[in-house]
Amino acid sequence: MRRRKKYATMNPMSCFISALKGSRSAVTPVWFMRQAGRSLPEYRKIRGNMPMLEACLTPELAGEITAQPVRRHGVDAAVFFSDIVVPIRLADVDITITPGVGPTLPHGYDTPQAVEELISRQITDTDPVTQGVRCAAEKVSVPVLAFAGAPFTLAAYLIEGRPTRDHLGARILMHADPKLFSRLLNWCAEMSIAFIRAQVKGGAKAYQLFDSWAGVLSAEDYRRHCLPATQKILCTDFSVPSIHFGVGTQHLLPAMAQNADCLGIDFKTPLSQAVALLREKYASPGAQERKKPVVVQGNIDPAMLMCPPEILRPHLDSVLAAGRKADAHIVNLGHGVPKNTDPDVLTKIVEYVHSQKTGEND
Repeated sequence: MRRRKKYATMNPMSCFISALKGSRSAVTPVWFMRQAGRSLPEYRKIRGNMPMLEACLTPELAGEITAQPVRRHGVDAAVFFSDIVVPIRLADVDITITPGVGPTLPHGYDTPQAVEELISRQITDTDPVTQGVRCAAEKVSVPVLAFAGAPFTLAAYLIEGRPTRDHLGARILMHADPKLFSRLLNWCAEMSIAFIRAQVKGGAKAYQLFDSWAGVLSAEDYRRHCLPATQKILCTDFSVPSIHFGVGTQHLLPAMAQNADCLGIDFKTPLSQAVALLREKYASPGAQERKKPVVVQGNIDPAMLMCPPEILRPHLDSVLAAGRKADAHIVNLGHGVPKNTDPDVLTKIVEYVHSQKTGEND
């Protein structure tokens, strides 16, 4: 399956969008996963004690939280403040975000009867999401970035009812009843497609697909059981470019790169190795996406944010040097911003990245 690229008209001055299209600008773009949220005192003040999913579905609040890190740090993309389980909630599933735990449900959907009942549900109203993105877009001059969860990661929460370390329940269902598992993943794909569409309708200019837990799968199991549903999302024509990101997915990168405009690299994977792997993949005579630009995102180790400048600076230099081997590079962390991060460290990273030469090719 191959997606035909047809992007909406975008601001030609956006270094972020230029990078996603395979071109370097005078400035290397930078943003941070989880930049909108818990590390910022202004976020903690404005959200107060409001439950997470309620905050996500309050348009003006979500828009303001999305804009906060742009104002503070000067990042080049405003990732929308929301959660990957929001479309599940909008399908009238009793899911919540439990502080210190993550997405939780009263029970797991791990039987044929439970799964069939779940996948009969549909989203009826995505307007709060669209309005939230619209509010954010009015507050910032950089592109708003939509996002969604990949089918396996969403299914892992739904099957087990909460986050687990090894996602054993999800893997059991995958092997024991692959047809039922496939039906569930296809439903999850439809949820994420609706979620992305709602964000693009509000003005989002790109999207990131998170497959946070795919790293627990073997390459063979990922390709056989999960890739088809993931490709259903990546092959949907949203008219905006895409980023595909996972954690612990070095062995899955060739598959994850398929039909993604940019590949997000986690902190466990050497960025230079990821670039070399993609170069080889796209140079192969029989490659489906032959001569596709190598565009990567990442991959600062979040632990480095807690280290003194004399340790952090060489790490940033190594990430930038590895990124120059790609056709385009977006600087980010190799995972989300830890909640106890000093915001000033992020601001200084943005300033430093913007001050460095990029090897501009356009």
